[in-house]
Amino acid sequence: MDKIVDGVLKFKHEVFPERKALFEDLASGQSPEVLMITCADSRIDPGMITQAEPGDLFICRNAGNIVPPHSTHTGGNTASIEFAVAVLGVTDIVVCGHTDCGAMKGAINPEALTELPHVSNWLAHSRAAVAVARRKYPDLEGKDFLKAVTEENVLLQLQHLRTHPVVAAGLAEGKITLHGWVYDIGHGEVHAYDAATGSFNALAHKKAVA
Repeated sequence: MDKIVDGVLKFKHEVFPERKALFEDLASGQSPEVLMITCADSRIDPGMITQAEPGDLFICRNAGNIVPPHSTHTGGNTASIEFAVAVLGVTDIVVCGHTDCGAMKGAINPEALTELPHVSNWLAHSRAAVAVARRKYPDLEGKDFLKAVTEENVLLQLQHLRTHPVVAAGLAEGKITLHGWVYDIGHGEVHAYDAATGSFNALAHKKAVA
């Protein structure tokens, strides 16, 4: 914890004064263009990965970068998505998974979650991705199968996103673009889903659309 406190003090005394104009501008409001839904894993830093400035990203984080399908039950994810689209007017939504994801390991092996009932219930939103991966890639095992499940989970959560009324309306009106990403922690590379090829490819400077 001492390291975190030291970081806060360094920010206050060194970083903030250098960027004071930016923070003064942000103090009165925000206008991000991108909603990023990613994992709560401590190794994922959306700002660092994208080299975004404060105010650029509206970020939702949870175990497994999950988007529950829309329902009458109000949850934090649903409210955040609604606010980002309807109020902030984001134009792009990114669902970003990552390599070595513990949530995906749990979805693959639900028997290991008997002592974690809330985690188990949450990961029910990802188990269809496991089923799809098993059907599509019956011979994969270990890290290769985990990679396949991670990618299928991103695509599944994009499907869930489309069930949210504000997202469905934005897509119908051509105001929103969806993106599926997987961040490779060990290589510092992002792979984006390309609907034209049906595969995840290293992100290049082009509009990758799910």
